[in-house]
Amino acid sequence: MSLTVFLAVMGAALMHAVWNALVKGGADKLVNMTAIVLGHIPIVLILLPFVDIPAKESWLYLIGSIGLHIGYQLFLILAYRLGDLSQVYPIARGSSPLIVAAVSVLVLGVTLHVSEWLAIVVIGLGILSMCIVRQADGMRNRNAAIAAIVTGCFISSYSLVDGTGARLAGNALDYYTYQTIGDVAIFGIIASFMRPGIVVAIAKRAKKVFFIGGTASFVAYATVMWAFTQAPIPLVVALRETGIVFALLIGVFFMGEKLNLVKVSSTMMTLGGAIILRLSRHI
Repeated sequence: MSLTVFLAVMGAALMHAVWNALVKGGADKLVNMTAIVLGHIPIVLILLPFVDIPAKESWLYLIGSIGLHIGYQLFLILAYRLGDLSQVYPIARGSSPLIVAAVSVLVLGVTLHVSEWLAIVVIGLGILSMCIVRQADGMRNRNAAIAAIVTGCFISSYSLVDGTGARLAGNALDYYTYQTIGDVAIFGIIASFMRPGIVVAIAKRAKKVFFIGGTASFVAYATVMWAFTQAPIPLVVALRETGIVFALLIGVFFMGEKLNLVKVSSTMMTLGGAIILRLSRHI
């Protein structure tokens, strides 16, 4: 993994943590998530004249990706309704690199260096250890953890699908632009059925989420999609999950969440895994 790809994915991790905090931070999770999904529209309209229809070989992956992203978005809403940012985010993101690595090696035939495996495991364990953090009421939230794990399964699934689809498409931005069009259209319809008048609600209460969250979400995953074409998918997925570090900082300094020993230890493990990942080819 080159330094350029490494830094790009780290930037994407920061943007991902920002838009997740915007979803969690609002009282109405469905309105905020819909604002972020619809917030992709301005960027897509700008890009559409400059992108081509993806190669036919990628169409099946593109359709599958749309379905998986919608499942991810719906379960993320549920998870954030049930649990805290500092619980849901690490579990959902932490389970993904381990699942992706296992499937990539066992099914797709990807070969990883021993140190790369070590980095993936360290990052995954560091993030998953956050699930033992108790909520403000002193209780552990089992339902939120289950919803977060299901969300993680969707993350790992669409990561594998998009990693392959972007390569077959010939151009990652072409693929992601058309994937976004499908996601916006279908999720917008679902959200309108779930909450009639949701577009009006976004215009009144979630304009900041629409513009900031939508832009951060699109740019973050477009960057990751490009990285999928430049480095092994499991490594990109593992490094992207270091967004938990940024989520922790956002939670503490902007959302009033408290630090504790488990959170600090998990963060240090995640950072350590990222360093191992960066230096893996030199070990």
